[in-house]
Amino acid sequence: MIEYRLILEEDVAGVVELCAAEPWPSYVENPKRTWNVLTAPGVTTVAAVDEGQVVGFIQMQSDGHIQAHISLILVAANRRRQGIGRQLVREAFRRSGAKRVDLITEDAHAFYRSFAHKE
Repeated sequence: MIEYRLILEEDVAGVVELCAAEPWPSYVENPKRTWNVLTAPGVTTVAAVDEGQVVGFIQMQSDGHIQAHISLILVAANRRRQGIGRQLVREAFRRSGAKRVDLITEDAHAFYRSFAHKE
């Protein structure tokens, strides 16, 4: 069963591994910096952890009252299309304190259109 939780420092190695597979080098170069970025003030980072392995994560930035936006979301390639990304969005939004999530994307329109929204 997948656990959706606020990121723990022990999850950073799994996040780095996921980012390396994409490849997203800025999150791979320095795990300590990655931890600092994912836990900065105003950031909600939720990890999806299955049997001790990070299978996805989301970084959401928010003012904590009205608006939020997704800075980063990633699900392991072999775990996509299983609802993990959708649950990560829901969980991060719930924890963010925001009333809405604003979105800017280049290539994930189909995923985000599956949520109730306004364009």
